[in-house]
Amino acid sequence: MADFYKTLGIEKTASDDDIKTAYRRMAMQYHPDKNGGSKEAEEKFKEVSEAYDVLRDPQKRAAYDRYGEAGLRGGGGGTGGGGFHHVDLSEALNIFMRDFGLGDMFGGQQRQAAGPQAGADVRVDIQLTLSEVATGVTRTVKMKLLDPCDRCAGAGSEPGTKPAKCTSCAGQGEVRRAQRSFFGQFVSVAPCPTCNGEGVMIATPCKSCRGEGRQRGEHTVPIKIPPGVSSGQYMQMRGIGNAGARGGPRGDVVVMFEVEEDDRFERDGEHLLTDVLITFPQAVRGADIEVPGVLGPLELRVPAGTQSGQRFELRGKGLPRVNASGTGDLHVRVHIWTPTDLTSEESAQIDALAKVHRPAPGKRERSFWDKMKDALHV
Repeated sequence: MADFYKTLGIEKTASDDDIKTAYRRMAMQYHPDKNGGSKEAEEKFKEVSEAYDVLRDPQKRAAYDRYGEAGLRGGGGGTGGGGFHHVDLSEALNIFMRDFGLGDMFGGQQRQAAGPQAGADVRVDIQLTLSEVATGVTRTVKMKLLDPCDRCAGAGSEPGTKPAKCTSCAGQGEVRRAQRSFFGQFVSVAPCPTCNGEGVMIATPCKSCRGEGRQRGEHTVPIKIPPGVSSGQYMQMRGIGNAGARGGPRGDVVVMFEVEEDDRFERDGEHLLTDVLITFPQAVRGADIEVPGVLGPLELRVPAGTQSGQRFELRGKGLPRVNASGTGDLHVRVHIWTPTDLTSEESAQIDALAKVHRPAPGKRERSFWDKMKDALHV
């Protein structure tokens, strides 16, 4: 599996500008027109284009960071994601053309027709505690969204008037121009500069929204978060984002999750690990001890003869599996606490114990199979 960050020569913490700069530099370096039809350069050009296409998209990048290419195929990362395939040369060239503001090649098959367009998506970042992850939670978020104008019902023109077809693009919303390259002549497509790609011109703008067709309003949105989510996962709430221009449908609200660190636990998916201290008498004789649980203290029976570093498992006391049945486990690792400031009475008792205490066993001779495992790195 390719590492998209290494492909572009950037760190995982790279900003959007860093990603774009790295892509443009490498795309220019490996563009087929500059490399005499080299197959090696063509493959490299497709690789950097694919990496850029994923990392420039916040949703795809979050899914990739969490699950790799499996997240892009819909194997994790949230309710969105969609499918994923490796780009071919025509797709790579289209990515290049769009990024450099030259439109799409071969007729612009990715463009939507002029007319009502869907509104922009809205991203919401939500921080969660581990206890909220364990139970799930509903958060209420206030956000300012674009709504259809009440006066013109989203049309953008003053009531009683209608938009006119753009004369520059004949209502298509796009202009085409022929260009030549190493591959011969092709047609690039770009939004019409006269109507901004809408295909219509408003002669009499609405007095309320000034021809925009939308006005900003404040919304209170309840967000029901399922149990078990992790940092980097997201949830897509369809059709409640910004209203589209000229009566277009609303976009989506994309909720990104960030789970706060809890010093008591290490997390591995739905499983948790915690470290606890026990005294020497408790380790020798056994004891019932209290250990931290994500929703409150839990009891654990430490058997007699427990060794420092030994692990115990509390089944079903971890975190729920997101969008699935079952709960992970809580693993408890015990450490024997050694006091450093003994009283004189405690020192005397330790000295007395030392006189009757059996010495620690010597180092066990390693078996043939242990040596074989080392040799085979098993």
